[in-house]
Formats: sequence, structure tokens, C-alpha cells
Amino acid sequence: MKIAILGTGCPKCYKTEEIVRKVVAGLGITAEIEKVKELKEIMKYNVMMTPAVAIDGKVVIAGKVPSEEEIKKILEEVQ
Repeated sequence: MKIAILGTGCPKCYKTEEIVRKVVAGLGITAEIEKVKELKEIMKYNVMMTPAVAIDGKVVIAGKVPSEEEIKKILEEVQ
């Protein structure tokens, strides 16, 4: 599983990355977590608001910092 955290580097983007990493570790999931900061790369995901989270290329959250529960639910659905 490949998880992309989309954001230019704002505090909300870092918080999103922190939450995703915590939940992935807590669930014991093997995932490649990548931080996408370049605007050109973020635009490839058709995201207009960051932070955003994409799993295997599909945007699952955009424009807000997700809760741990939101991330957990999404990851459990994708597995």
C-alpha cells in the first residue's frame, strides 16, 4: 500500500502526516508513506485544498486534518 500525504509544508500537513504514521503503526500495516510537497505533483491528484491523503493514487481525504478514527476506518476498508 502506498500512502501519499499531499501538502506544501504547513502545520496542518505535518499534523496529517503524524496522524497517518501513528495509525499505520498502530494497525501494524505495511505501507510506504510519502510526503508530496511540490505543487505540480499535488495538482496531478486534482486536489485544490491541502492537506490531503491519497492511498494507492486515490484521494481519500482533502482540505482538512483527519482524525485518527477517520484514517483507521479508511485503512481498514482498503485492506
